[in-house]
Amino acid sequence: MNGVASAAMRDAGMTADYRVNFGVELPRLQAYADELRAEHSDELTTLSQTLWHERVRECRLLALMLYPPQQMDADLAEVWLADIRTVELVQMASLLLFCRMAKASECAFRWIAADDELVQMAGYYTIGHLLRQGSQLASRSADELRDQATAALASENVQLQLAAQRALARL
Repeated sequence: MNGVASAAMRDAGMTADYRVNFGVELPRLQAYADELRAEHSDELTTLSQTLWHERVRECRLLALMLYPPQQMDADLAEVWLADIRTVELVQMASLLLFCRMAKASECAFRWIAADDELVQMAGYYTIGHLLRQGSQLASRSADELRDQATAALASENVQLQLAAQRALARL
């Protein structure tokens, strides 16, 4: 546990969705995920799903780090995304899983058109990661991204604005 980090997250209102937040830093969690991956390579899907169902920040982050990206599909992504209530988890899920699944672009465009701002963020972050990895958008899709991002930039949600800006910057 990192008590200082945990207290800072709690004071910033970042932990309201969690039953427990130990404040463990991402690099330390990644090192632990690497150990678990080596020891439990045949059980990663089950382990990840079990961890995901815990309302503990570090369990959720480990679940995202451990879940085999090639096994993530749109249906499961929708289920997990519906259960995400923090920007940190949106960012990590988009980076580690959503941008690596089949039909990631289709999901991302559906998400940026959603009413829920966290879901929209997932769409923007996912598209941004796809573009960073070298994916190309068709002209029509690029126009749609610009239109949706324009609306997001007018939002009062600074985190949503940032996600949209990052996706646009990679076009």
